[in-house]
Amino acid sequence: MTENKPQVILETRGLVKKYKVGDEIITALNGVDLKIYQGEFVAILGTSGCGKSTLLNMISGLERPTKGDIYMGNTRINKVSERNMAKFRSKEMGFIFQSFNLIPALSALENVTLPLVLQGVGKKKREKLAKDMLKELGLGKRFHNKPSQLSGGQQQRVAIARSLVTKPKIIFADEPTGNLDSKTTVEILEFFQEIVRKRKCTLIMVSHDLEVAQYADRIIHMRDGQVTKITKGGLAMEAMSDMEAKVEELPNILSDKDAEEKR
Repeated sequence: MTENKPQVILETRGLVKKYKVGDEIITALNGVDLKIYQGEFVAILGTSGCGKSTLLNMISGLERPTKGDIYMGNTRINKVSERNMAKFRSKEMGFIFQSFNLIPALSALENVTLPLVLQGVGKKKREKLAKDMLKELGLGKRFHNKPSQLSGGQQQRVAIARSLVTKPKIIFADEPTGNLDSKTTVEILEFFQEIVRKRKCTLIMVSHDLEVAQYADRIIHMRDGQVTKITKGGLAMEAMSDMEAKVEELPNILSDKDAEEKR
């Protein structure tokens, strides 16, 4: 019995992006070839200036490459017109940002319904979908709160609900935990893992933090506009746990040694 191969949902081929800054040409991406599969959580990891945010902008259709192609399913998205790309993004993609990008004058419910308004979904249906999504994220009592009345973690949950309400195939998250405390960061990352498994969607997250990236299934390491390696998520976390366990044993070892010397 043969196992079903994972389906490629996003692929880049020879992706290059150059910017002109004054008289200088800056190469932000330099020949990136990638395959990302349906139902996986991927982290793009690297320091500032490595090209990770540029790559995210390319594969989400927010910017166009200088050279190369980007495929989402059978659609070569770098050849889709700007007008049609906006429609394609609203239907197929969801976005989560570090700064939440909620509209201050709107309630949590109104922020979540906004993508559905743009899709022309009727008021009754969109409010039900938005309420169900907010309840799933533990915000069932926060429908009418505005962003200023919510904590950072709650605001990010509203932003996640907004990204999920249209049932996108791919969710793009740009440093989504950058403005959160460590406890809330873990809660959000564990929820990302849950929604990928539960909804069979693909989540692509950009981060500069290895500890954050370890929650992903795969980590794409970038430097100087290129992919340097791809590793499995969780391995570094396991190594750190082993190291911490060994460190915890050290005091006992030293105590035993001191006791022997006193004898």
